[in-house]
Amino acid sequence: MSLPESTKALRIAVADLNGQARGKRMPVAFAEKLMTDGARMPLSVLNVDIWGDDIEASPLVFQTGDRDGVLRPTERGFVPVPWLATPTALLPMWMFTEEGAPFAGDPRHALAAVLDRYAARGWRPLVATELEFYLIDDSGEELKPPPSPRSGKRRLGGEILSLRALDAFDGFFSELYEAATAMDIPAETAISESGMGQFEINLVHGEAMKAADDAWLFKLLTHGMARKHGFAASFMAKPYPDHAGNGMHMHFSVLDEAGHNVFDDGTPEGSVHLRQAVAGCLDAMAPSTLVFAPHGPSYDRLVPGAHAPTGLSWAYENRTAALRIPAGPPKARRIEHRVAGGDINPYLMLAVVLGAALDGIERQAEPPAPITGNAYEADLPRIPADWAGAIAAFRGSETIARLLPRQLIRNFVLTKEQELEADADLTPAERVDLYLDTV
Repeated sequence: MSLPESTKALRIAVADLNGQARGKRMPVAFAEKLMTDGARMPLSVLNVDIWGDDIEASPLVFQTGDRDGVLRPTERGFVPVPWLATPTALLPMWMFTEEGAPFAGDPRHALAAVLDRYAARGWRPLVATELEFYLIDDSGEELKPPPSPRSGKRRLGGEILSLRALDAFDGFFSELYEAATAMDIPAETAISESGMGQFEINLVHGEAMKAADDAWLFKLLTHGMARKHGFAASFMAKPYPDHAGNGMHMHFSVLDEAGHNVFDDGTPEGSVHLRQAVAGCLDAMAPSTLVFAPHGPSYDRLVPGAHAPTGLSWAYENRTAALRIPAGPPKARRIEHRVAGGDINPYLMLAVVLGAALDGIERQAEPPAPITGNAYEADLPRIPADWAGAIAAFRGSETIARLLPRQLIRNFVLTKEQELEADADLTPAERVDLYLDTV
């Protein structure tokens, strides 16, 4: 996307391991130079903690002299920043070393490496995401839904698929959709969800890297647009202890060179490749929990019976399972991965899910039998139930070592260990304040 003529300010940004946008503000006069030469920034910036502080044990800081890397534009080009008063464009970037190699600690490069493995087979994944978030009035000591701009009333209960709840914030959603179109984010259906002030927007399926970029940019957009309208938007896994958590469900299929869906064999059950991909995702699910639930509050959502999968299972047309195979025509056969919270890094999530699926196909893995009935009541192997357990499972996993670069694994573990230690000193109010707008 080219730079709009009305632009008066520039932002450059890269996603760190927490999915946070790290970058700089620059004059518009630098636009052409950014496209040709990129920009310099310390490699360690992609490995800061949730507060934006250096990781004390990181070899990227003092041990190696806190070296610069080179940020180069992604294929996205400039996108508008509609939530700012000043006409501004954002240039999404990714990190390379001084020598020109992809920086192994960049989560976008981790996804690119997985997609290269698919491309070597002549395959390409198609991905769609469903992102849940809350609109929240955080102006007082207690979090509340914002009052409706139409009636001035607060809806203090869940309103599943309520048009009234959507209409109450029509101005916000209309501007959000207009901004998404301007940013080339394919926002589709919006619905009211079960939590008070909770909504979901689906992003249309497309190429996997663009889907990750879309999810990352959509979270930035939703945060910014909500503040423009006088309230907060939060993808925090569970901002209210007594209401539903925020998830990010991911649907994916895989096309071969001829454009045929490799999960489709003409039957409702799907192909052998579908079952192998399911097996790979199940094998990687427990050690990948740190990616699906990267923060301390993430584990408030992952409790049995709370509409967030905690058991390792798959099923046909069953939303209690961790992996759901939706019904529909065989040519649309796909896998829905339902474990992740809304607080994830989209690049890491897609990397581990798509990597796990391909790993299962390559190993010709066989899944257990699909479940029927309520997965929450079944005796199933479980994902880690707490943050420390998830860190340990991720750190020592041979499966994760097949999916992600060694340097990224090390950096992510160091980040989460530092955050876990600091989390012990936070009050519940401080924890909410930290994560509400951040993730």
